[in-house]
Amino acid sequence: MCFNARFRLEVALKRAKRSNDDKEVRHWENSLKQYDKLFQVSGFAHPKVVIYTNNNPYKPQMSNWGLIPHWAKNAKSIWNKTINARGESIFEKPAFIKSAEEQRCLIPAEGFYEYHHIRGKKYPFYISHKEGKPLIFAGLWNEWKNPENNKVINTFSVVTTKANRLMTKIHNNPKLSGDSRMPVILTDELANDWLKPLTKNELQDLLQPLADNELIAHSVRKLSGKDSPGNVYEASKEYIYDELEFGENNQLTFFK
Repeated sequence: MCFNARFRLEVALKRAKRSNDDKEVRHWENSLKQYDKLFQVSGFAHPKVVIYTNNNPYKPQMSNWGLIPHWAKNAKSIWNKTINARGESIFEKPAFIKSAEEQRCLIPAEGFYEYHHIRGKKYPFYISHKEGKPLIFAGLWNEWKNPENNKVINTFSVVTTKANRLMTKIHNNPKLSGDSRMPVILTDELANDWLKPLTKNELQDLLQPLADNELIAHSVRKLSGKDSPGNVYEASKEYIYDELEFGENNQLTFFK
């Protein structure tokens, strides 16, 4: 799954810089500064982050995490259930089918967090690209009009897929019964394809786990509670737990 992530404006605007002039990019850098402090945020808080939609693939759009379908009477009834969208069923679920067919998006992130369970406890890990590249999540988006005040908000969901080997080792929640997940992370080429008007089968072919050797991971401090550093720069800094076992090169033994 993907419930916690790290976003940075510099990472989010890399795509915009490809097809827009410097003046417009500077405008976005200035107008979006307030959103450049999302070091460790939860989807359940429904933060605003930068996405790129199929309607305008190179223009950054601020969007709330947690897709609200057009038929929802209020946000609270569904918001926490649509932070992620299982790739295998996006063309079947009422909340996602319209967006899967017509409204897809890209969500640039610096990295994301996931829990590893062992001996009845859970330990958070931070996952990022081995070369420090942005991670581009496949997403679905929708504009929802609040019937109470007619305010329109843009919302999105992160599409997930089966986990690769690395994420299977990390995302081992016993409640999932072996169904380990991870966000769909697209290469630059596949990211462009995700926004094209493709068939259902062609889109499903894009919903594959990223190769193990493209990602790295390390344990970090708790994501919530009194021992959590909170939404600060240091949230993704490596933290070694004495009760975890480490092997060669300071790697957790479950990586072997």
